Amino acid sequence: MRAAVLGHPVAHSLSPVLHTAAYQALGLDDWRYGLHDVTEDTLPGFLAGIGRDWAGLSLTMPLKQAVIPLVDHVEPLAAAVGAVNTVLFTPVGGPAGTITTTGTNTDVHGIVAALRERLGTRRVADAVVLGGGATAASALAALAELGCPSARVFVRSLDRIGPLREAVARTGVSPSFEVFDDTATASALAGADAVVSTTPKHAADVWAGLVAARAATPRGVLLDVVYDPRPTALQSAWTALGADTVGGERMLLHQAAEQVRLMTGRPAPLEAMDEALRAALAVPAA
Repeated sequence: MRAAVLGHPVAHSLSPVLHTAAYQALGLDDWRYGLHDVTEDTLPGFLAGIGRDWAGLSLTMPLKQAVIPLVDHVEPLAAAVGAVNTVLFTPVGGPAGTITTTGTNTDVHGIVAALRERLGTRRVADAVVLGGGATAASALAALAELGCPSARVFVRSLDRIGPLREAVARTGVSPSFEVFDDTATASALAGADAVVSTTPKHAADVWAGLVAARAATPRGVLLDVVYDPRPTALQSAWTALGADTVGGERMLLHQAAEQVRLMTGRPAPLEAMDEALRAALAVPAA
């Protein structure tokens, strides 16, 4: 069986490390996980070439929205947040039959599980999301699962968050949207039970300066979805003040584990995947 990660660019992806480690631990010697640089324009052709020996695909940017009209079914959570990061293939009709494609989302699961590593069983009453892109919708859905359906979302401009507003309407969460402001943002970051930064790398560096300048220990847990560079400037400022952070690689691990479960039908060997990820990032064992 085959599976792969698609995206553009995609050479940096750690998904092959995680999935290959899972296959080895599960004894799936005839499974292979590849990596393909695929754009929005070339995605339809790639999907058309999928055979019955394929189990699924992991998708990264810019394909999470582009794939939605190309699959047969979209699971409700993925449809609500407007992002598919996993495509599952189901053979139909015997050896000469066709393939049914289903789009789903494991990012929400990954965010919840990553935050739980530091939160434990604590409920999230107040939360902040930085950024207004596709990952922000998954973050809002995850925070709602953790008990906070009304997070504060800080963005640079309210003019560019139309898709996020649409996702919010579908998911039923009720966040507030605010334009980045030094004083308000710094106060919100310090007082939240959980903060999820969904911005591209270095985009949150300015907020790191605000956190450092405030010189007061933030109350909650920070998850920065970026894992390159690692740690991010925001994470460094957070930990320097004695607060808890979770790296984006933990979200990556947990969302990949859920993909493995969905594609293989077996519980993911999380410990083996974690060990492989730490080795790839040269992180000491926990």
